[in-house]
Order: sequence, then structure tokens, then C-alpha cells
Amino acid sequence: MKINKIHHIAIICSNYQKSKDFYVNLLGFEIIQETFRKERNSYKLDLRVGTQDQIELFSFLDPPQRPNQPESCGLRHLAFEVDDIDQSVRDLLGKGIEVEPIRLDEITGKRYTFFQDPDHLPLEIYQK
Repeated sequence: MKINKIHHIAIICSNYQKSKDFYVNLLGFEIIQETFRKERNSYKLDLRVGTQDQIELFSFLDPPQRPNQPESCGLRHLAFEVDDIDQSVRDLLGKGIEVEPIRLDEITGKRYTFFQDPDHLPLEIYQK
């Protein structure tokens, strides 16, 4: 078997409208398709990140909370590459999104920082 790439990343949210607004209007991801699944009373929102990556945003009634931050078993965080981390931080702060101080990756020498989505999923921006 040869794996070509990551096809998509799935995220379950607790408040669909709030998360949709965050990912579409604040982070600027493009909507590919939005589907209401009547039998589950939930939405599935396909989002384009950059030129080829995708996030599937799911809503479910009463999903369990993340057990702790960020070291729970499973997905630790989701990282997005940016060209200019300083400008990206200013953009996030200008939209009312709290951002941790910028750090330096001691292995790669690249700068990065974290912020959170509406459900406190740790999101990272990483300097190209």
C-alpha cells in the first residue's frame, strides 16, 4: 500500500453555527459543500484549506468533551502553515481570537503558536 496524502481531517463541534462562523468567516476556509443529515439531525460541512487540504466539520447532539488539553490520547492538535506568523497573529487578534505567545521550534528553527477553536481544539500556526 502507498498512501499519497492526508485526504481530510474530521472535527466534531458542539455548536455548529459558532464553529462554521469560526472556520469560514474568521479563518477564511472555503465551503465546498454543506449537508444536513436529517436522520442524524446533524450537519457535515466540507471546507477547503489552502489549495488542496480539507476539513470535515461535523455537528452531533451532545458530543463528549475533550478530556484534557492538549495531551489527551488521540489528535493532539491541528497545525496550519502560514507565510507570515506575525501578520497571522495580528489577524487572529484583530478578530478577537486569543493567541499564545510565539515560540521557536528548537528542532526546525521555525516559529509557531497556538490558538483554539470554539470547542477548545488546539490549533497551531507554523511559519513556512
